[in-house]
Amino acid sequence: MEGVEDYDPIRAEIKKRRREAEEEERRKAAADFSEEEDEVYIPIKERRRKIAEKYIKPKNDDVKGASDSNGPDTSQDADDDQVMARYNVSLFDQHAELKKLAEQRKETALEKQLEEEKKILESIAEKKALMGVAELAKGIQYTEPIKTGWKLPKYIEEMSETKRSRILEKYRILVDGEDICPPVKTFREMKLPRSIRKALRKKGIKKPSPIQVQGLPSVLSGRDMIGIASTGSGKTLVFVLPLIMFALEQEYSMPFVKGEGPYGLIVCPSRELAKQTFDIIKYYCEAAESDGLPRLKPCLCIGGISIKDQTDMLRNGVHIVVATPGRLIAMLNERRVNLEVCRHMVLDEADRMIDLGFEEDIRTIFSFFKSQRQTLLFSATMPKKIQNFARSSLVKPITLNVGRAGAASLTVTQSVEYVKQEAKFVHLLQTLQKTPPPVLIFAAKKQDVDAIHEYLLLKGVEAVGIHGGKDQEERSTAVDSFRKGEKDVLVATDVASKGLDFAKIQHVINFDMPDDIEDYVHRIGRTGRSGKKGLATTFVNRSVEESVLLDLKHLLIEAKQKLPPFLIALQSEHEQFLNLGDGKGCTYCGGFGHRIINCPKLEAMQNKQASNVGNKDYLANSAADW
Repeated sequence: MEGVEDYDPIRAEIKKRRREAEEEERRKAAADFSEEEDEVYIPIKERRRKIAEKYIKPKNDDVKGASDSNGPDTSQDADDDQVMARYNVSLFDQHAELKKLAEQRKETALEKQLEEEKKILESIAEKKALMGVAELAKGIQYTEPIKTGWKLPKYIEEMSETKRSRILEKYRILVDGEDICPPVKTFREMKLPRSIRKALRKKGIKKPSPIQVQGLPSVLSGRDMIGIASTGSGKTLVFVLPLIMFALEQEYSMPFVKGEGPYGLIVCPSRELAKQTFDIIKYYCEAAESDGLPRLKPCLCIGGISIKDQTDMLRNGVHIVVATPGRLIAMLNERRVNLEVCRHMVLDEADRMIDLGFEEDIRTIFSFFKSQRQTLLFSATMPKKIQNFARSSLVKPITLNVGRAGAASLTVTQSVEYVKQEAKFVHLLQTLQKTPPPVLIFAAKKQDVDAIHEYLLLKGVEAVGIHGGKDQEERSTAVDSFRKGEKDVLVATDVASKGLDFAKIQHVINFDMPDDIEDYVHRIGRTGRSGKKGLATTFVNRSVEESVLLDLKHLLIEAKQKLPPFLIALQSEHEQFLNLGDGKGCTYCGGFGHRIINCPKLEAMQNKQASNVGNKDYLANSAADW
């Protein structure tokens, strides 16, 4: 009874079916065995061939026909066959095939990106040439550069192309243009007067710098030029010395009379840079006069100084005028100065002039010229957009480049430190201990400059501050006291970052990272000048835009500087697109960490033009700075 009670009919049925299945398998195995015994013998080569055919990739028509039939879906079988076929291809060949396909996809993406960037650049390009209104209206076009009385020594003029190339390669000079004059390696061979050469030696300048080797003979021969070189490389002398030479030549042939002049015009973006350039011109003019050469009269026309005094000087006749755009336009409109005999026009820090919205101001100045002039543009940063715009307006221009446009000076050691906003002031005092004075501190906003200045004074540091909100007398006094060594620290906005030369500065501190990588290059260029070593320390934190940090990262990599960990970890989504086309990075601003398609500066400029509102102290971008 116990066995009957334990009987489970379901379990019994399962066992029965299992036995039947096993019997069926045995019968099939026996039948297959008997069929194999009856088959004809197939050679091993034939068997291998049949096995291989199973894994050959089926034709598209076969796969399509199989999928269209009413039978079972064979598309999955076809995919399996394709996968199995790869076992007959080596891993190296598979890698090569995949790499080729990836490159093809990448090339397509890059071509699409370049085409899109080209359209953006064309849409923002200035359509009107950088010429006067009258010249544009009359369709006046100059085809040949102006003539000057300066001639090269015959043996230099006949220099072979091989020797020229060797000199240019030695000085790392890149020059582009038609009928380029050969480089000249000494001031004597440039035929500079003995008094000028003596004055150069007093300043410690015994031989030309790379940009002067090619730039001075190009300017002296009357050629229009775009000069690009790192900060502190001697660009100012490339246009100052030729202007003095041209003015001396004119004074010899026909002395200037009252109300006549200027013969040369230099336009600078800030008062400080204009005054510095004026002082350099005055120094060499006095040196020439002391050696018996004719007396030259330069004039400084900037805001913050009595316009009556400037007008009185102009009425007596001047040879060279150094000016900021606002004051110059005001004096031209009031006919206090005229450009009837002016033959030489210099735009110092030209990219700042054009890029910060001064195109119309410069074009207005050009409209007062009565005849052809030599036009010279100089800067340490000159993006392709500016170069192309300027080149369209110059006559057979020479583009002279020493190093990459926008590159940081290799003599400056760059240190980037992560500092929280609330800890900046305390950290600033510690950073000041890195080097002895003088030290230059940059901040973006006027209120930050005032706060830093006050904080340093409370801590017993001899400091002065300048920005566009201070009157000109206060600014001039601060710069002069710092330059003479009476003050240890100068705190400034970007009005002091473009072109100003302070001797013996070993350390530049960026209290904040500027929004524009070009401003960063100009800031740190206040140290490490004329081949000397310098240090630049920059404070960054979460308030800095990621795009600016990417530009900074790639700039540091280019200059072979040490990267902090937080910059190393920073990666761009568009990393593969950074080195496209004929240059690196953005064609609009020259930044290395992005392309023009996602340029923050372009976006900011478009927003600024739309709103016509700006809160930064950009050079002479306000009437107060003019």
